[in-house]
Amino acid sequence: MAKADKRFETVYSQGMTEGVKILVDKATGVHYMLAFKGYAGGLTVLLDKDGKPVIGEADSYFSL
Repeated sequence: MAKADKRFETVYSQGMTEGVKILVDKATGVHYMLAFKGYAGGLTVLLDKDGKPVIGEADSYFSL
């Protein structure tokens, strides 16, 4: 799969074996938060201050 064909884009990354990543689904614009530690992790929809899902282009995360 070529890089241009990837559905998800990582727009923020913190940590190597323990940390957080923000992913954007390029097909829907929905932002997700991935928290991980070692071999464990969890994925959830990223919510704004009103409790609604963050939806937009990959650049929109930085304008929150």
